[in-house]
Amino acid sequence: MKKFVTEHQSPYLDLSAEISEILYEGKSDFQDIIVADSKEFGRMLVLDGVFQTSDKDEFIYHECITHIPLFLHPNPKNVLIIGGGDGGAAREAVRHPEVEHVTMVDIDGKVIELSKQFFPAISKAMRENNPKLTVKVGDGIAFMREAKDFYDVIIVDCSDPVGPGEGLFTYEFYKDTFKALKEDGLFVQQTESPFMHSKLVREIKDCVSDIFPITRLYTAFIPLYPTGMHCFTMGSKKYDPLTWEPNRKRTFPTKYYNEGIQRSAFVLPNFVKDVLYGEKDR
Repeated sequence: MKKFVTEHQSPYLDLSAEISEILYEGKSDFQDIIVADSKEFGRMLVLDGVFQTSDKDEFIYHECITHIPLFLHPNPKNVLIIGGGDGGAAREAVRHPEVEHVTMVDIDGKVIELSKQFFPAISKAMRENNPKLTVKVGDGIAFMREAKDFYDVIIVDCSDPVGPGEGLFTYEFYKDTFKALKEDGLFVQQTESPFMHSKLVREIKDCVSDIFPITRLYTAFIPLYPTGMHCFTMGSKKYDPLTWEPNRKRTFPTKYYNEGIQRSAFVLPNFVKDVLYGEKDR
């Protein structure tokens, strides 16, 4: 008999993946966790019934959430990752020669532990104790509240805006993020599907643009996520990705990211522009 793991992506849409084996199923202090080997996506991480990452397509998400902001900033020495317990964003961030230190703060130590056990390629920097990386188990919201004028780039690699991730999608959190950045700092956050979660995407854009002088949205196509079309919201104090010029060469291989993606990711379809700004800006 076939076995499946299923994400209820909307009241009217489910995505199911046939699995060959469930490697772990249990609860942490914060959420339900499943690690399963699927026949299409390879090994998958599922939190509270939501597909988080897979061996097959994780590179798209992790390269986009990491390299696009890091290559926009001319000298990103200090990087903060909020969430990111699977370790993928940290793995990509430490590859930048300019990056001197990466701090990763995730509330769920069980996710970190399981990622190191079951996702060795994704959690590479954590497993190898990369000297650039410091991993903290704790509340990212509280950590951000106390941080002041220190980070060049902040990456908010969070789960959906429910449960442990809910507080990471608030006006107060974005104000604290602004304060935690240096005078030319910038941040990026995963902000769901512009096709399926348009109201949320517009609300986040409005919050961020009220705080940051430059707010931009960019997209990537990630098969595991709702509709396959995912977006990221960026708030920047100084650097505008729409006028980006290369300031250094990429010195490491990537599977998705390249210099063309750095530009084209910010070219938005008209329906996404309508979500953000309305008809007037077509």
